[in-house]
Amino acid sequence: MSLTSDPPIDRATGPHTAVPTATGHDALTVVPVRHPWRWAAVAATAVVLAQFLHGLITNPGWEWDVFAQFFTAGTILKAVWVTLQLTLYGTVLGFALGIVLAFMRLSGSPFLRAVAYAYIWAFRSIPLIVQLLFWFNLAYLYKELRFGIPFGPGFFSFDTMNLVGAMSAAVLGLALHQAAYAAEIVRGGVLAVDDGQSEAAAALGIPRHRQLRRIVLPQAMRSILPNAANEIISLFKGTSIVSVMAIGELFYQVQVVYGRNGRVVPLLMVATVWYILLTTVLSVLQHYVERHYAKGAAR
Repeated sequence: MSLTSDPPIDRATGPHTAVPTATGHDALTVVPVRHPWRWAAVAATAVVLAQFLHGLITNPGWEWDVFAQFFTAGTILKAVWVTLQLTLYGTVLGFALGIVLAFMRLSGSPFLRAVAYAYIWAFRSIPLIVQLLFWFNLAYLYKELRFGIPFGPGFFSFDTMNLVGAMSAAVLGLALHQAAYAAEIVRGGVLAVDDGQSEAAAALGIPRHRQLRRIVLPQAMRSILPNAANEIISLFKGTSIVSVMAIGELFYQVQVVYGRNGRVVPLLMVATVWYILLTTVLSVLQHYVERHYAKGAAR
């Protein structure tokens, strides 16, 4: 015989029914966090933005009809193309040389490290406009280039008057200047990769060039890309400095046009909107490239 006990009978709920009780987290009252100052800041920002947009639309000083007339004018579009060419050539050549300089600084050779450091020191110290003017006036400094025995007779020479034109001088100056900064960006990205990655790859017998190409650089790109994108955008806007060499890039062409018709503000807005649009495109490309190299590293 076994003794059993029936569950207690509750007169309100009937037999065999347990009375639920709130315990633990169920007994807590959830109150959402309120951010009154955040909403106040949002409202103040919206008011300031609305006032700014209202001024853009209603202020006749902006002369939007003149802006619309010149925004897609042939001379402006040609100037935009020149600006893009300068940016492309300066970026490609600058980063190609910068990668070489970065690995020279990371090499075990004191000579290569010294050469790379001297180059970076020199081109970061001299203002870009001075470098551009030096290259533009190369024929004044050296009327001819001679090849032969050092400090001895030359075998052949050629005139430098037409060697470096305005566009070539601009590309050369921008690329050499950019290379100094690109070298430090690449070097910083490579140093950010843990040494254990290379040591593990070497232990597996992977050749050094493959370690660099398949293991080190893909991880270094996560650190390189944000800074490199900033440099490219800075170079894109910095191409306006070549206007001192009378090259028909965007800012120079805008200056020429408003020098003729006196419409300074709308022509400056033409240049501003083009810079904003193209910078936005570069920023979108940066986002997708960064997302590609972030695979496996970011959720």
